Amino acid sequence: MKTLIKLALPVAMLVSAPAFADQALATKNGCTACHAADKKLVGPAFQDIAKKYAGDAGAVDKMAAKIKAGGKGSWGPVPMPAHPQINDADLKTLAVWALKGGPAK
Repeated sequence: MKTLIKLALPVAMLVSAPAFADQALATKNGCTACHAADKKLVGPAFQDIAKKYAGDAGAVDKMAAKIKAGGKGSWGPVPMPAHPQINDADLKTLAVWALKGGPAK
């Protein structure tokens, strides 16, 4: 049993590590100042974003472009600021993460 636990723990940590890394990336870039997982703050909840774009094959590219350029009108009158400093790889990571509903519970 101890051997199983010793083997399972590192695997579990590896599986959950990307989720924590994506959360850290979102926090670092200010996403969580305006967005929460399950409730509207200034911007829409990540879960609402995921629902809106579910089934949209181009959603990742649209979301990455929206994060980079900012925008207004998609979720109400408050504009989302542009984030031109975020590199393309991180933009894609953030877009995928947001489209999955953001922070895991």
